[in-house]
Amino acid sequence: MQKVGFLKSIHVKIVLIYILLILLAMQIIGLYFAQELEQKLKTNFTDSIKERVNLVEFSVREEMTRKRGEEDPTPEQSLRMALSSLNSDDIIEIRVVDNRYRILATSDTENQLIVGQKSTESLVRKSITAANPYDEVKLDRGTGDRVWVLSSPIVSKGEVIGTLYLESNIESVYKQMTEINQILAGGTAMSLAITVILGIFIAQTITRPIADMRRQAQAMAKGNFSRKVRVYGNDEIGQLAISFNHLTNRLQEAQSTTEGERRKLASVLSNMTDGVIATDRKGRIILINDPALRLLRVPRDLVLQRPISSVLGIDTQYAFEDLIHMKDSINLDFSTPERPYILRANFSVIQKETGFVNGLITVVHDNTEQEKIDMERREFVANVSHELRTPLTTMRSYLEALADGAWQDTELAPTFLKTTQTETERMIRLVNDLLQLSKMDSRDYDLNKEMVEFNKFFNRIIDRFEMSKSNNVNLQRLLPDAQYFVEIDTDKLTQVIDNIISNALKYSPDGGNVRFGVIVQEGFLKVMISDDGMGIPKENVERIFDRFYRVDRARARSMGGTGLGLAIAREMIEAHGGLIWAESEEGHGTTIFFTLPFELDEAGEWD
Repeated sequence: MQKVGFLKSIHVKIVLIYILLILLAMQIIGLYFAQELEQKLKTNFTDSIKERVNLVEFSVREEMTRKRGEEDPTPEQSLRMALSSLNSDDIIEIRVVDNRYRILATSDTENQLIVGQKSTESLVRKSITAANPYDEVKLDRGTGDRVWVLSSPIVSKGEVIGTLYLESNIESVYKQMTEINQILAGGTAMSLAITVILGIFIAQTITRPIADMRRQAQAMAKGNFSRKVRVYGNDEIGQLAISFNHLTNRLQEAQSTTEGERRKLASVLSNMTDGVIATDRKGRIILINDPALRLLRVPRDLVLQRPISSVLGIDTQYAFEDLIHMKDSINLDFSTPERPYILRANFSVIQKETGFVNGLITVVHDNTEQEKIDMERREFVANVSHELRTPLTTMRSYLEALADGAWQDTELAPTFLKTTQTETERMIRLVNDLLQLSKMDSRDYDLNKEMVEFNKFFNRIIDRFEMSKSNNVNLQRLLPDAQYFVEIDTDKLTQVIDNIISNALKYSPDGGNVRFGVIVQEGFLKVMISDDGMGIPKENVERIFDRFYRVDRARARSMGGTGLGLAIAREMIEAHGGLIWAESEEGHGTTIFFTLPFELDEAGEWD
């Protein structure tokens, strides 16, 4: 946070405002006081002079109106004596002027030469003419002092007979005002000094809590909620400090709650199997969890702030505005020729209450297995439909022929009936196999296990095929002398071995060999059934255990196969805790292996 300048700080501002207010108040008071005092002093001075002038005026008026005898002194002498009685330090000079502006007398003994001369003072003329007293303050050119001049008319019987012209030294009044102003200025300076000191202390009582709250706010901005603001009082600032501490506690609780929720969300996002992607309102990725990175197979630093449509690989098909209005999920096909890889993306819009779109949430999950299951289901249904339709079509054709009269033909009728019977038996086998697979898929079956010596069990099955085989195929037994005890369901395992041997005999040429072997390997009994048939292409070996899969569909169907034998065999072997697989080379035969848990009596192996 930027540091506050000295002159911009609230502390300085409060002190300055406080000083300026006090200074303004003192100046207003001082100005008013000085003006009123000056006016009062001047008034007192002039009133004092006027009172003495009034006394002199009476004496002068009597002397000017008195009738004089021969022995009486002249008017000038009488007036001089009357003026001499007015002895004061304040009065510089007083003159008596008649109504013809002639100076009759003066109190200034050094200025007697003006007696008998006409007065040139304007105040004299104005007072005699207007019969009103006039006064003014003028500057003495000699001393530089201010002089108060008064011209007061002398009235007798309603007639102005002259005037009294007076000059008094009023400089003492102004000197007194200067001294008073100096005292006032000193008091003002002392008051300002005290005011500054008090202002600093008073400002601190306000700024100290505010400074504490500022430091606390800075600490809160950095995530530190442990500090508390000191409460200095119970005033408004104190109440603000208490509220600030309460706010700090609430923010700390809110941060803890938010952090807890964030950790929960992060944990959920990290541990969920589905990928989650969040964007801003422009469609740029702002959040992506680890499962989404694994599913999309991209690094985090390359997808952040990138458009989501580009990351999902659908930028050529959909714009961000299209995804906002997308209601259905979208399949993202990242399959390669080697393996399928399909993702499903669902979109949800982040909106405010006002309807403003803030962004988009995309949930991505791996849909490869589901798509594979759906494909297998569709293929299974198609295969079942085809396998059932073929014999039914054949039966319908032969039955229609029989209905049209072929039953009367002694040569054709038995052939048609035999074919119909064969196709019926084939459909029954198909339905039985489907029922058996259905039970296995739903785990709706029980294994009736019993302990069996496997070599005897295996030889018994081989003997049965040895006696019933129709083609010229040699059965070679590569069985050890040791006894292997296995816990198996003999009926179901007999069905497995029957299916494998039947296929080996079906696809073996005349004069070919079918080999049987048993060895012990890694705690399991490993069983081998091998033939010299046409073999299986390398890319199809792993598929022969799929339902309805046939290498040669036409030949297999002509031999009455349902395409479910090896699929049933795999389910049976896995139910016994073993594995089954095939090894084959096209043109050189096929070998089927399967394993079973066992108890060893004596070890052995085949060559």
